[in-house]
Amino acid sequence: MKKIALVLGSLLVVGAVASAKEVMPAPEATPEKVVEYVEKPVIVYRDREVAPAWKPNGSFDIKETWYGEAENKTPGEDTDKDWARGRTNAGRLQMLLNLNFTQKQSLQIRSRTYQTFRSTDSGKSGKSADHLRFRYHYDFGKLGTSKVNAKSRLEYSQSNGDEGTKQVKASVLFDITDYFPSSDYFKVESFGFRPGYTHRWTGHGSGVEGQSFSSGTANRYTLDFESTYKLPWGFSAELNLYSGYDRHNKRFAVGTNGDTKKGQFYGYMEAYLYQHTPLYKINNVEFAFDFEGGYDTYEFRQYKVITNHEGRRTDRRSYSLYMTPYLSVSYKPTDFVKLYVAAGAEYRNWAVEAESEAKNWRWQPTAWAGMKVTF
Repeated sequence: MKKIALVLGSLLVVGAVASAKEVMPAPEATPEKVVEYVEKPVIVYRDREVAPAWKPNGSFDIKETWYGEAENKTPGEDTDKDWARGRTNAGRLQMLLNLNFTQKQSLQIRSRTYQTFRSTDSGKSGKSADHLRFRYHYDFGKLGTSKVNAKSRLEYSQSNGDEGTKQVKASVLFDITDYFPSSDYFKVESFGFRPGYTHRWTGHGSGVEGQSFSSGTANRYTLDFESTYKLPWGFSAELNLYSGYDRHNKRFAVGTNGDTKKGQFYGYMEAYLYQHTPLYKINNVEFAFDFEGGYDTYEFRQYKVITNHEGRRTDRRSYSLYMTPYLSVSYKPTDFVKLYVAAGAEYRNWAVEAESEAKNWRWQPTAWAGMKVTF
């Protein structure tokens, strides 16, 4: 009986455990964590140009110019020296080098050499003095928070070789162009003031008492105004005003009574108008009509002085007024080379420039050809 009771008790325990197992809830599975990877879009600006690294650059321009006779009159036929004085039956070779060797520093070298194409002894040809000029520029940039840009210039030049006139100049241009608004009809391209100092001498001496104003040694203190403008319909303009005081080492002749002075105030103006009209253009060839003219220059002096070695005495005020219409053809075989030729005529009072008696405006044919290379 005890054995039967033990068996029945075991069966009851096993049954209770089995029923308890059936009512227990099944374990829930933990959901897996979803990790999302968001790929950021890459934006490509196809119209944005990356500026190339700056490198030294410049240009070289060589040009030969021909000057004909002043309305068929040679210097020998001009016995009064008031018609065909200066460049006649002559040529001029000009070489111009511009070099930007840093972003702030540049150098310009210009050489002008004149040739005669006919005999000078018989008076059939005449030429001007050869000229050489060096200019070094340093750009200081904007002054503080202003819009004024400062740029210095050191210059050396000489005319007629070692025995001619030489001068050394130092100046600073304060350009205020950015203060002027611009439009499609009028734009100020440059507008500034240039204070400076010049030391000039002739040959290897200090000059002779009572001689020409242009000879000897002198110091010049200057204040200049320079500006250029872009106008509609292919026009552009340039206006420059120069003023200063000349102080000479030797006294120079003034007036007509034999009086002499050591210094004087002076001023002169350059006013030019330019116009460019393309007539026909195909590929890299352009035919155009061009015009330039104006005062070159209008001068004012404190005294009447002798200005050259021929003893020619000027008025206190004098001017040369000219215009030059011409046709031009240019061709660019590459982006870095430009070939050009032009022909026209100049109308100018080249010989008589005193304001009280300016006369003898005459036509003089001229032509030139050249090549400009940029690098």
